[in-house]
Amino acid sequence: MSPKKLMTIGVLGGMGPEAGAHFFGRIVAACAARRDQDHPPVVLYSLPQVPDRTPAILRGGPSPVPAILRGLRVLEKAGADFAVIPCVSAHFFLPRIAPRSPLRLISLIEASLAAVRKTRPLPRKIGLVATTGTVRSGIVARAFEAAGIEVIVPAARDQRRVMGAIYGKKGIKAGVTDGPPREVLLAVARELARRGAGAILAGCTEVPLVLRPDDLRVPLIDPLEAGAREAVRRSGAPLR
Repeated sequence: MSPKKLMTIGVLGGMGPEAGAHFFGRIVAACAARRDQDHPPVVLYSLPQVPDRTPAILRGGPSPVPAILRGLRVLEKAGADFAVIPCVSAHFFLPRIAPRSPLRLISLIEASLAAVRKTRPLPRKIGLVATTGTVRSGIVARAFEAAGIEVIVPAARDQRRVMGAIYGKKGIKAGVTDGPPREVLLAVARELARRGAGAILAGCTEVPLVLRPDDLRVPLIDPLEAGAREAVRRSGAPLR
């Protein structure tokens, strides 16, 4: 009997590079494989030259849309059947990207919402730890509040600290995943839980690089994990 043909997962990484690499690891971990051949084929294209999504959202900076579309075309030519963009801020631009994309796209926000719905007890309020672009854009709040789940965000001072932890000279995007960046994000997440969040959404794909589920007394919802599981499921590979 010939082996089952699996669909090829396309990953458009580079936003940032470490998050893209981490996402690939999540795909591997999400597959209930007994041998190499059980894993789905994956094409990872890391494209760090995509313009920063936060300035594009907040200040009308260079649009990431053309570069993302070029990246998706590269994935299509490489054999991908569908694609994931492991950057939550980039999802603000999906309404402009999806109609022109050569590949169907998995939404990390929709995958995260599906993961929250499976959480018991079901949280009626979640705390969002994300870039200021994602927070102010409302892309997470609209999706979750349409499902009856309130989204709370850090106070302005704490949000500035989150951005420093991600973008600072000694932040996560600079390769620092311990010390001050971890301490800041952990403190902000715990404060959101103190304010009544029944779960914390790691709404930037750099956040799961420093926060772990056992850090908090409430569930940590990781879009990378949720997206990886949906990608494995869609590929036809066995899901762990």
